[in-house]
Amino acid sequence: QVQLVESGGGLVQAGGSLRLSCAASGRTFSNYDTAWFRQAPGKEREFVAAIHWSGGRTAYVDSVKGRFTVSRDNAKTTVYLQMDSLKSEDTAVYYCAAGFRSAAALLNRKYDYWGQGTQVTVSS
Repeated sequence: QVQLVESGGGLVQAGGSLRLSCAASGRTFSNYDTAWFRQAPGKEREFVAAIHWSGGRTAYVDSVKGRFTVSRDNAKTTVYLQMDSLKSEDTAVYYCAAGFRSAAALLNRKYDYWGQGTQVTVSS
């Protein structure tokens, strides 16, 4: 089992920045690919970004490329999502997810462990 706890959400004006954190505990975190998803009201959950268990590869949905950066610190068993140039359409609950390392692509692999989510609200 892997337990994930997100933090860092909040209210920010359009154009501002937030950094989300996802603290992991349980199994050896360095063996897990980790991703961020989001779900806006009335919409399906969507993939946002992911980072390979080694930290050597990342993937992003097109709408956040150049604005969001995913990173990890395996020593701290924490994954981060730096969000810059935020837009109102980024408003959503953001979830951290993890899956044991595999050959599957980060963007469309299955993630087995999920956090409870943190709310991000961007005011225009």
